[in-house]
Amino acid sequence: MTTLPKVNELGFFEIRLESIGGLGANLAGKMLSEDGVVGNGLNGVGFSSYGSEKKGSPVKAHIRFCDPDTNIRDTTPIERPHVVGIFHDALFKTLNCTSGIYSDSTILVNSKKTPDKLKELLAIQGGTIAVIDATEIALDEQTKVNTAMLGALYRVLDFLDPESMKQTIRRTFETKYPYLVEPNLRTFERGFNEVVFKTFTPAIGSAAAPFKRAESALGYETQPIGGTVINPGNSILKDLSISRAGMLPHFHENKCINCAACDTACPDFCFVWEEKEDKRGRPQMFLKGIDYQYCKGCLKCVQACPVEALTDERELDDGYAEANRVPHLFDLVK
Repeated sequence: MTTLPKVNELGFFEIRLESIGGLGANLAGKMLSEDGVVGNGLNGVGFSSYGSEKKGSPVKAHIRFCDPDTNIRDTTPIERPHVVGIFHDALFKTLNCTSGIYSDSTILVNSKKTPDKLKELLAIQGGTIAVIDATEIALDEQTKVNTAMLGALYRVLDFLDPESMKQTIRRTFETKYPYLVEPNLRTFERGFNEVVFKTFTPAIGSAAAPFKRAESALGYETQPIGGTVINPGNSILKDLSISRAGMLPHFHENKCINCAACDTACPDFCFVWEEKEDKRGRPQMFLKGIDYQYCKGCLKCVQACPVEALTDERELDDGYAEANRVPHLFDLVK
C-alpha cells in the first residue's frame, strides 16, 4: 500500500503545477492524478484552471492525493501545496508561483539556473528546490516539457511508482499518437535522472510567511468605479516571452531584403519597421528588428523568410531577447 509522506488537516497531500498554455501542464496534471489512483492505489482528484484563451495564458493544475479510506469533498484550488511544479522560470515575472508553500515544501522548476539563484529569485526562507532543464530535454527528444517535468516530479514524489507512470504514458499516447510513445518515455526517464536537488534550512528565528489569500482587484468593493476595465487586453503591459518553448528567431540584418514576408506571417506584430531612403533616394520601409516582448516563439517568421535573414536559435539564459529587443514606437510614449 502506498503511504503518503505528509498530509494537511483534511488528510490531503497537495500538488500545484504552475504553467502557461501550450507546455502541457493540464495533461500532466491529468496523467499524474490518474496514475496516483489507478497505478498506486491512492484516492485522488485532479483538475485545471485557465482563462478563455488557454495557449499562452497562465494555467494551474491542482492534484490532491489521500488514503483510499479518506473521502475527497474538496475541489477548490490548492492554496497550500506540499509540492509546486513551475513549468517556466519566466513565470516569476508576473505570478507569485510559490504562494502558500510550507517551510518544508518542495519547488520543482524548469530552468537552467542554479538552485541558489532560484532561491534568491523566489525569495523563500527554506525548503527544497529541484531543478530540471525540461526545455532542453523536450527539444532534444522532440516532445513537450510536461513529460520531462513528470519524470522530475516522480523523483520528488518518491511514494509513487515511476514504472506505473510509464504505463500511463503508453496508454495516453499509443492510440492516437503511437509514434510519440517512445520519445515521451525517453523524456520521462531523462527528467527522472537529470533533476538536481538542494535543500535550504531556514535561518534561526525566521518563520514562514503566513498564508494570505490574494484580494481580487475586481471584487464588488475593490473594482474601479463603474466597473471600468482600465487595462486594455492588448497594451504595452502584454508580455508573451513566457510562451516561448525554448526557441526564438534571430534577425540577421545583412541578409534582409525587407520583403515583409515575416511581418505578414507574424500573428503578434513583433516586427518593427522604419522609413529610410533606398539607394536611389526613394522612401522605403526597412526592417529595424524584433520586439521580443511580444514574440511567443512560434517561428512562423523563420519559415516565411525567403533569404534566411531569420534563423531559429535556442533561447539560452543569456539575456539575448532583452539585449536585442527593438521596442515598438508606442512603448516609447508612456
